[in-house]
Amino acid sequence: MAAMMSGPPTGGLVKTRLRGWVDPYAGLAAFDFARHPPTPALAPYVDHFWVVTWTDLDEPYEQRIVSHPTVNMTITHDFHQIAGVIKGGFSYTMRGSGRVLGTRFAPGGFRPFLGGPVHQLTGRFTEIGELYGTAGATLVEHVLTAPDAPAAIAHVEEFLLGLGPERDPLAEEVASLVVMAENDVTMTRVDALAARSGRSVRSLQRLFREYVGIGPKWVIRRFRLHEAAERIYQGLDLATLAAELGYTDQAHLTRDFTAVVGMPPAAYARLGPAR
Repeated sequence: MAAMMSGPPTGGLVKTRLRGWVDPYAGLAAFDFARHPPTPALAPYVDHFWVVTWTDLDEPYEQRIVSHPTVNMTITHDFHQIAGVIKGGFSYTMRGSGRVLGTRFAPGGFRPFLGGPVHQLTGRFTEIGELYGTAGATLVEHVLTAPDAPAAIAHVEEFLLGLGPERDPLAEEVASLVVMAENDVTMTRVDALAARSGRSVRSLQRLFREYVGIGPKWVIRRFRLHEAAERIYQGLDLATLAAELGYTDQAHLTRDFTAVVGMPPAAYARLGPAR
């Protein structure tokens, strides 16, 4: 998407592009969001690049995110960090004009660039220069001074390819399992995912901790919360939704949803496109 959208997204837009954004309809009225595929050589490691731009905001705009089970490298004038899996929600406040370039790695895809278990990054924001030294600091400078998003992305791609990543079958296995957990809304239990993977529950837990940075139970529950946020907009009865998404009762869903999203389901429903 190159131009800002003036109205609410239609069809599957929220699901396919904005899943995890709190109140995406308001967000798309405040800033422009674009997503770019990686060069084929990086496709085993990088899910996509994402770019947020905003111009002459009259007032600061805060966008809250309900995170995904992925590592992101984010570069803007305010910060230049690698974020491991963030267990809770987090937010970023935009002021004036600016641009953020993000690199969203595939689940497990950052491990070749880290050279160690991804769980050591979980819940942390690490400076790119701290992790990669002078080369990382140079990357940040090049991205911040790039004339446009394609040029900034080209710098990131050159940097990542220069690190010489090697494909890892386990990383690719875990990526497919995370996609399975996301796309299958009936997947609500770790033992079901373990059975589909052909692994024991304990083996699956070790694999996820090593490559994703967090356990499969958290991954499944987070995707079901993403699903809940979308379907609450549609006015689905909470008790029915809780049962379909594997919660023991409506109260349990409400507690989880409120803790992560920052408001109860009833309040979130009022933020929908019909407001």
